[in-house]
Amino acid sequence: MFTKVLIANRGEIACRIQATLRRLGIRSVAVYSEADRHARHVLEADESVCIGPAPAAQSYLDVSRILSAARSTSAEAIHPGYGFLSENAEFSAAVEAGGMAFVGPSPEQIRRFGTKHGGRALARECGVPLLSGTELLADADEAVRAASAIGFPVILKSTAGGGGIGMQVCRNAEEVAERFRATRSLAEKNFGDGGVFLERYVERARHVEVQLFGDGRGNVVALGDRDCSAQRRHQKVIEEAPAPRLRAPVREALHEAALRLGRAVAYRSAGTVEFVYDDESEAFYFLEVNTRLQVEHPVTELVTGVDLVEAMLRVAAGDPLPLATPVPRGHAIEARIYAEDPARGFRPSPGLLTDVSFPKDARVDTWVERGTEISSYYDPLVAKIVVHGDDRPAALAKLRAALDATRLGGVETNTEYLRALVRSDEVTQARTVTSTLARFSFASPTVEVVTPGTLTTVQDYPGRLGYWDVGVPPSGPMDPLSFRLANRAVGNRDGAPSLELTVSGPTLSFATDAIVALSGARMPATLDGEPVPFHEPLCVKAGQVLAVGRAPGPGCRAYLAVRHGFDVPEYLGSRSTFTLGLFGGHAGRPLRKGDVLHVARDGNTDAEPVKLDPRIVPELVERWTVGVMNGPHGAPDFFTERDMATLYAT
Repeated sequence: MFTKVLIANRGEIACRIQATLRRLGIRSVAVYSEADRHARHVLEADESVCIGPAPAAQSYLDVSRILSAARSTSAEAIHPGYGFLSENAEFSAAVEAGGMAFVGPSPEQIRRFGTKHGGRALARECGVPLLSGTELLADADEAVRAASAIGFPVILKSTAGGGGIGMQVCRNAEEVAERFRATRSLAEKNFGDGGVFLERYVERARHVEVQLFGDGRGNVVALGDRDCSAQRRHQKVIEEAPAPRLRAPVREALHEAALRLGRAVAYRSAGTVEFVYDDESEAFYFLEVNTRLQVEHPVTELVTGVDLVEAMLRVAAGDPLPLATPVPRGHAIEARIYAEDPARGFRPSPGLLTDVSFPKDARVDTWVERGTEISSYYDPLVAKIVVHGDDRPAALAKLRAALDATRLGGVETNTEYLRALVRSDEVTQARTVTSTLARFSFASPTVEVVTPGTLTTVQDYPGRLGYWDVGVPPSGPMDPLSFRLANRAVGNRDGAPSLELTVSGPTLSFATDAIVALSGARMPATLDGEPVPFHEPLCVKAGQVLAVGRAPGPGCRAYLAVRHGFDVPEYLGSRSTFTLGLFGGHAGRPLRKGDVLHVARDGNTDAEPVKLDPRIVPELVERWTVGVMNGPHGAPDFFTERDMATLYAT
């Protein structure tokens, strides 16, 4: 076995590989970009080497820098993880030419399966079922003719790459002609290979895959199957093993087809054969082979008891195949948590994680903790929540509980989306197909900050108290009475987290129905352009925009409460923002354009919303009468009696 292994990757997969290396007593070498200098995989490595600036092309995709790091640290092997260079045949060959072991398939195996049309050719030779399709297409005209011969709908696919990039469903000739050029251009930009082909599109398709493992000497085993049909824009979101609702003869045929492919090339290491499964006819068709460890490998590990990373290391070290065909035990499900905003088209949401809490009774593959910066340079995968149960219903119940116990603050994530998804009928009844998520309706319980106002912060009552002795002054609302009145109008308890608006208020776009109320300085406010009153509950519908203007005086602070309060993490006993300390509230700072606030689902209430009695609303005035008396440093220690008389008279 090796004594030192370099991990040519980042994020949760680098941490996952490190965990196995530690267990085996093998030293790890981390490579990292400048953006990842404080990342967990760097901090936990035995050695680390910076390989360049943040852009992946100048760091994690730079073969020469990674090989140089391996040589300088005397690493004996390189594990590529997934993504980046994991399926790059030239990288694999360069590693082996440099006298190191590549922890993965051989360069020739990566080449043979490296393009989708190449995998189709080998599948045809092995008698694996294929969807009717084409070879690489020369131009849009040829694509239109081929599509007409196959019959609509068809799907355009780039031969290189993965992750759903370069895939377009076309339902008529016009769409084929229109999307062919875009698909080719996207493939060239992302993968450096503009090859495009066509396949028949299966309307009720499931994505089922078989985990292969081989020793490179002709011994190949199938380590069960997975269902990865819960996909959004061809990107997997939930995966499970074994695949549900497969009759035994179909499952056996799937495994045998995958084994034929693996044995045909004497496959080495971990690999996955992916199939399109027609949920109506129960027929399956070859899709592609991933010559690497899959993101969803943990579900296979939980049902088989096999550590796939360890098995990859042992085969790369020259050991014989360490596996037998296992009998699956129970059921496992994985949910992927991304830093992305479901309310805004799932666009990435980089930023600082101010609150991180994961369940203790689930497997969590992650690289983040409180204070981790989610970079805009890389894939926004934050964590994988993986659970195992005696059967599918038990596993699903555990996943729901695990997601409910997960808290991530500071950046927007798809956690709420996943909570809703795992409670949907489609997932509960295992009726998910690859098009299901395109139809899944989800109302995000969020409010987007369109413009932030002068100084808008989240506060609670009475605020953060009792920490003066460690240098933290009291936090909380400047006008606690108006703060509490806003909460009373929506039926909240006094302390429910609400917004404090200073001088001028924000413009907020609601992605959820809500009940809100304003109190304090009479900043002019409108809902979709219509004026709204203060001190009474206001029903806001999803899609509406609340705009709060500038305080005309008297007073410069107003308060916006929402029923159940805003869902922000507690810090030192309070949810109030302390801007100088950079903690509390939302991300420890005033709101910014593009921020997303979560509305709590329940709690924080003790009454029904009500219009406030005007008699309890304080009158804000321009002139105040203030009573004063000498403090401990008045006359005569610092001032003369005449000085004090002047001060009082003034």
